[in-house]
Amino acid sequence: MILPLGQTAPDFEQDTANGSNRFHAWLGASWGVLFSHPHKIAAIFATEVAAIARLGPEWARRGVKVVYLSADTAEGLADLEETQGCTVDFPMIADCDRSVATLYGLTALAPETQSILLIDPARRVRLVMTYPCGTGTDGDLHEILSAIDRLQLADSQPG
Repeated sequence: MILPLGQTAPDFEQDTANGSNRFHAWLGASWGVLFSHPHKIAAIFATEVAAIARLGPEWARRGVKVVYLSADTAEGLADLEETQGCTVDFPMIADCDRSVATLYGLTALAPETQSILLIDPARRVRLVMTYPCGTGTDGDLHEILSAIDRLQLADSQPG
């Protein structure tokens, strides 16, 4: 079962295109968005990663760190910058053995789905979106930014 809202997001260490990454240490005091894709990178998902990367200033303005989880290898993920013409400055996790996906309950979902998890600085899961592969997240990225704004505003209010 996918992690329920309010549950602590599990810590993990995994290889990325830029070396090894311990998730909680990497997040620090930031919010995090974990984009998960169950298959190897294909053209539609390369454009999705590029759309996420192009919103880098928006993520940074909100104190959000982005990580992309894929069943692809680190070598396959490294090609994205060249093919998409943008800088991917967030970790791309090569989850070939699906250990991270299993830890987060993502393997319990239908095999043709992808997910987005929003994690707050206390490591709690605050938002989960799951949708069919092939639909891409490009249209949902601004909705995710809006959800972050609303959650951060609500968290800043007393009581």
